[in-house]
Amino acid sequence: MSVSVNSSAPTGVTALSARPPVDSYFSGVIDIGSNSVRLVIYRIEGRSIWPVYNEKVLAGLGKNLFVTGKLNPAGCEETLIALRRFRAIVDSYALSHVHTVATAAIREAEDGPDFARQIEAHSGFKVRILSGSEEAFYSASGVVCGHNEARGIVGDLGGSSLELLALEGEDAFKGITLPLGPFALGSPKPIDITRTRAAIIEVLRPHKARFSHREFHAVGGAWRNLAVIWMQQANYPLEIVQQFELPAREVINICALIASQSPSSLEKIRGVTKRRMENLSYAALVLQCLTECFEFETVIFSANGLREGLLFDALPADLQKRDPLIEGCAALGARLGISNQIGSALSRWVCEFYDQAEVASESRPERRLIRAAAKLADMGACLHPDHRAELVCDQVLRAPIPGQSHSERVFLACTLFTRYSGDAYTKEPVLIRRILGDEGLVMATQLGLALRLGCDLSAKSAELLRHAQLSRQDADLVLEARAGWEDLLLGEQTRKRAKALSNALKLNLKMGSY
Repeated sequence: MSVSVNSSAPTGVTALSARPPVDSYFSGVIDIGSNSVRLVIYRIEGRSIWPVYNEKVLAGLGKNLFVTGKLNPAGCEETLIALRRFRAIVDSYALSHVHTVATAAIREAEDGPDFARQIEAHSGFKVRILSGSEEAFYSASGVVCGHNEARGIVGDLGGSSLELLALEGEDAFKGITLPLGPFALGSPKPIDITRTRAAIIEVLRPHKARFSHREFHAVGGAWRNLAVIWMQQANYPLEIVQQFELPAREVINICALIASQSPSSLEKIRGVTKRRMENLSYAALVLQCLTECFEFETVIFSANGLREGLLFDALPADLQKRDPLIEGCAALGARLGISNQIGSALSRWVCEFYDQAEVASESRPERRLIRAAAKLADMGACLHPDHRAELVCDQVLRAPIPGQSHSERVFLACTLFTRYSGDAYTKEPVLIRRILGDEGLVMATQLGLALRLGCDLSAKSAELLRHAQLSRQDADLVLEARAGWEDLLLGEQTRKRAKALSNALKLNLKMGSY
């Protein structure tokens, strides 16, 4: 069949624009805490901070610190061994920078400064000993790095101390440190709940007016473990800590349960190490007392903390202001797809449809979710076509992309499943029922079909997508191509994709030119 075109149509094939190299670099953070010594290597792409290697040793530097006033000798030995290994690791990679910081144990111990010098002599790492306020600041910066809409109070529980900081108000980002870490309260001895609870409340009570708020952001490994335990007990279908929210009553219930358990009972819990168990009852009681004393309504658990805060603070101010969800999706999509341009073009194309279609706000996705999904719309390009939908869905559901609630995470995963399969995501009904909801699934399915239409119509070319538009006219979904481009863009495949979208929107389909 011959194709007739006018002067505005293409006369040849335009080559795909090559993707520019992603501007990325690697940095490391060594965090010498009261309980653990950890090395994390991150890939940094603009605003996106991705952990790519993570190793820790539960050395217990702060064990018995509040009895002896000195660091735990066995912990010092384990720390030096770990740091010599960390030196070999970081020397084998091209890292732009390695931040080496120490917190409460080395800060408070009589022999802390001497041990910091010993670390430098044995491993070459020059240790920066953070003050309590600095530790609180970087922990809060880490929370904001992963959740730019975070409000309220940040609390970071380490082995020896608790740092508290308000994200708003006249004292914003001016933190305090309190002696409420498990080692300061008596760990590894078995917990005396009555005595320990009274001690915690006595320390917290003077700060109630300053730190009472609706939202509390919980940072620290022990509190992350509490979140995971709740998920297991409740058969929660998405075991991801970042931005996992619990109402205060649930937090109090799980903390009271864990604090009252014997060590032998705690050891039966999957995924929590024996050495972490020694501190878990104390950590649970601290969180319970905080929630009750400061009258928090919601506790939001953060996978980010001090380490991410150090890196976030080093970013240029303009990058810090960007949305971590959009930036993370853009980085991941660009790395896996064929073109950097299609995500932005798809986003505009779909947003224009929703904007002019007069869809009620409660029946359409948020604009940022449309933008995020569009950035991910080509991430299955290099995967086997028979498995793209499942693989992309699972990766979006569990990738360490910050800046999204659990419901938003599930929404995006369902959207991308539909973008590649053409079907609604029904494989995990519990996930939908408990986190997203049926209305959310309908919106995700419709958005996925719109992205699928845009991708296939344009062959994932931003240039070709400019010559088509999607609109709603009364009870019709209208797909139009620029005059002269009809045969090039509105073929049988496009008709099938458009029909699927019109059915999902309960509209009639019309196709033509403009």
